[in-house]
Amino acid sequence: MAVDIAEPITHVPVLDSPAAALAAADAVATEVAVGSAERERSGASLLTQLRAVAEAGLLAVPVPAKHGGPGFPASVQVEVLRRLSRGDGALGQLLLAHFVISQAISALDADAPQAVRIYGDVLAGGQLGNATAERGTASPLHRNTTVRRRDDGSWELNGTKYYATGALGATWIAVAAGIAGTDGETATVFIRPDQDGVTLDLEKWSAFGQRGTASGEIRLEGVLVDDDLVIEEGAPPHPVDGPPTVLGAYDQALHAAIDIGIARAALEDGAEFVRTTSRPWKEALDAGIDRADHEPHIVRRFGELTARLYALEALLAAGAAVVDEGQAQPDLSRDTAAAASLKVAAAKALAQEFAVEIASGIFELTGTSGTDGEANLDRHWRNVRTHSLHDPARWKYVHLGNHTLHGTRPPRLGLVL
Repeated sequence: MAVDIAEPITHVPVLDSPAAALAAADAVATEVAVGSAERERSGASLLTQLRAVAEAGLLAVPVPAKHGGPGFPASVQVEVLRRLSRGDGALGQLLLAHFVISQAISALDADAPQAVRIYGDVLAGGQLGNATAERGTASPLHRNTTVRRRDDGSWELNGTKYYATGALGATWIAVAAGIAGTDGETATVFIRPDQDGVTLDLEKWSAFGQRGTASGEIRLEGVLVDDDLVIEEGAPPHPVDGPPTVLGAYDQALHAAIDIGIARAALEDGAEFVRTTSRPWKEALDAGIDRADHEPHIVRRFGELTARLYALEALLAAGAAVVDEGQAQPDLSRDTAAAASLKVAAAKALAQEFAVEIASGIFELTGTSGTDGEANLDRHWRNVRTHSLHDPARWKYVHLGNHTLHGTRPPRLGLVL
């Protein structure tokens, strides 16, 4: 029987240092990696694995100190997600929304009712899910979902969301909506998955990768929401003149962490398969090489793929460090915000190339036996190929090029760049 993560968790440990958080992430990743190939093949739910994350205290990692959390820097949070994604890429993506939403509401006052209510549940092991994107809009950044204030001060929410990643097992789901009757003002609305008018059709998800994310559909019909669960955000900021932020860079670093974590899992699983299962080619045998993992061409290619992985991990760490710098500034400068966006954009764009190459390249080395469904090594390629398409690398390269050529800062596009 699947375990519902929304059930009360009796004890959540306090992770009092970055080292403790990373150790906990490694322990959970090792645990969830066992059986990940079979889970992905059979379509098993990740509710049990999500609960393991909660019980390890890792859901509190992104909660700022002023709101009662550990106050770890962004770089630690990004590294936690990378390590969890190494254990199971779908698990990492299920948790991305939790991290981003937790960070997004950090600007609220410590005594703001939304922060008190949401963070209180998170610190007790509650998970935050996402209902932001929609199908059929002019672009992925547009929303048709609306929320309107009622005469009694509460709100009513209506719309349909897709790509609702993280809604599986969530205590709260954050819904992005336009405020009815305004000139483009928006709000984030927190709902519970079992509320009247909320229909979760999360299995309406047929991508060839990241199957375990259950990133399906949420339908919202006359959902009533208390005022203290709505964060009014005003009109979207101007892409050039809007106030600087590193939230978008933080979000993109988390996305890159998922791709890079999957790439490491692919490389390690591929190496294990070659060591234990692959046979040497006849010419290698003729040369006295009786193990595939001793063939010089295989060794060299694993070295090339390893170098690409090291480059990705280093660039991600460098980008996350600039996000740390921005979060530490009392008054965030536009130059620091731009530097964070550009450095992380480079990591995200290169991950779309190198992580996919790594997850595909291992099959050149495993041989045909590596394509066997029992091994399910192809899940790494399918997962990273699917997730890496979250937003296009081509535009990241344009912004990087414009900055190098003209010193142009990248636009402020919410959580995309």
